[in-house]
Amino acid sequence: MANNVNVKKLEADLWESADLLRAGSKLTSNQYCMPVLGLIFLRYAYSRFKLVEQEILKDRPMRGGRVLPVEQSDFAEKSALFLPKEAQYNYLVNLPANIPEQGLTGIEGNPLNSLGEVVNNAMELVEQQSEQLQGVLPKDYTIFSDELLGELLRIFNNNALDDVGGDVIGRIYEYFLNKFAKNVAQDDGVFFTPKSLVKMIVNVLEPTQGVLLDPACGSGGMFVQTGDFVNHAGMVANNTMTFYGQEKVEYNAKLCLMNMAVHGLTGVIKSGDEANTFYHDAHNLNGCCDYVMANPPFNVDKVKSESAQSAGRLPFGLPGVNKAKEIGNANYLWVSYFYSYLNEHGRAGFVMASSATDSQGKDKDIREKLIQTGHVDVMMSVGNNFFYTKSLPCSLWFLDKGKPEHLLDTVLFIDARNYYTVVDRTLNEWSEWQLKNLNAIVWLYRGEVDKYKVLLAEYHAELADDRPFAEIQAALEQNVQAKREEAKAAVEAAPRKERKATQEKFDKELEALNEKLTVAKEAVWLTEKIWRGRLSGHSRSVQGGKPRHHPQRERRIPDAWCLCGRCTRGG
Repeated sequence: MANNVNVKKLEADLWESADLLRAGSKLTSNQYCMPVLGLIFLRYAYSRFKLVEQEILKDRPMRGGRVLPVEQSDFAEKSALFLPKEAQYNYLVNLPANIPEQGLTGIEGNPLNSLGEVVNNAMELVEQQSEQLQGVLPKDYTIFSDELLGELLRIFNNNALDDVGGDVIGRIYEYFLNKFAKNVAQDDGVFFTPKSLVKMIVNVLEPTQGVLLDPACGSGGMFVQTGDFVNHAGMVANNTMTFYGQEKVEYNAKLCLMNMAVHGLTGVIKSGDEANTFYHDAHNLNGCCDYVMANPPFNVDKVKSESAQSAGRLPFGLPGVNKAKEIGNANYLWVSYFYSYLNEHGRAGFVMASSATDSQGKDKDIREKLIQTGHVDVMMSVGNNFFYTKSLPCSLWFLDKGKPEHLLDTVLFIDARNYYTVVDRTLNEWSEWQLKNLNAIVWLYRGEVDKYKVLLAEYHAELADDRPFAEIQAALEQNVQAKREEAKAAVEAAPRKERKATQEKFDKELEALNEKLTVAKEAVWLTEKIWRGRLSGHSRSVQGGKPRHHPQRERRIPDAWCLCGRCTRGG
């Protein structure tokens, strides 16, 4: 995979260039979003095409002294997307400026008189090659001037994007989705779930094989992250997982299908009225799913109760209905659907409004029935500012119909409201190490001590130090302070012309030290939470459907292992 720092710089540089072009035009972010993501998709398709073409040409037979040209059927044999010449990125980026004079024609023989028309034609050609992409790709490139569109094409004509195996283009696509989510703020940001929340859901559910449904799939982040998780485990996601999605907003469904395609995933996504989950089980998957993941819209009102009732998937009954025969808050419709879709060993993970954890009336009745099943696994409270367009806190809910018998009367509660990394004034997230730490608490609750030990070893390897983590943190704090003093003295002693370069040199060294210190602090956080075989915090034992709260209760982890962070073997 490409260097992570270089990819981050590439993401920022590409966004800055593309956004500068938008700022110089009269286009809004909403108008700009889909066409730009379409170009990123087209660039990915071309990189993938060239990679597969090279594989085909390695063993290509010759005729008359020449290698036989590749054909569409060759790509079909490798389950890859074939691109006609007019849809290949290098063809588009190298077209001369005077398009009308080139005598170009489209699929139906119509003349192409602008670069926008040529790119629209390319998108139509791509859609002809893939049933999954038909009607999905943007074809409104004539809103751009030829000059602006030509500049956009050149921005993404970057050799670094050819690292298909490293999924650089997939990361670029997600980065742009993230940025557009902030700027467009469409439908309260519902089309994009922040990546750290998605990762947390996937990490706790640990998908490996089977059917995954997201009945409010937005731009497809749950599918993409699941694909990454499964592939990282040494399997091929398209072989072991079957992805299904429902998304009422067709615009969002198109973003999802492009997102999946850019990440090399296939799936069945339904959109429009037939995909309104309140009234339709579009894929007939009730009771059939190994995994359900979702970030549904919170607190939806005016859902027609009779239509929802007839659509089924309500094992605990309807939430409260008003005089107008409408459901005033649909949060517990979603909760019921997620549970109902699971098969006998299925797991669900989803984002939910914090208010749903203690809402009253019919919601409380449904919640009590859900608890009585024994299938509520983990509840995680999340702090403010994790979403791009709203600052309210939320919760992550995890259900598991395959819970082991000894955990059926227990629910793990994790209060992570004050645990996060600040991205900027309005946005928080979990870092990779914070995600691992929260996941480690779940492992220990499940009795998976070996995974915790591996994480401790990973921390020691990252820090290149076998001392206790608290000692490592203290030493690094001293090193940072000493480096700051050294930097100040060096800059003051340097000739005026060399001061800037000297400061930059020390800034880089300080940045590396601070990154290491951050890792050490996370290791200390984890091992202070977990001390000598005990998982401290809130847990609830559930008997007769009534939870009993024990703020000081400790759930014991097997005593055969010391979990203090200083030891790496049994104590």
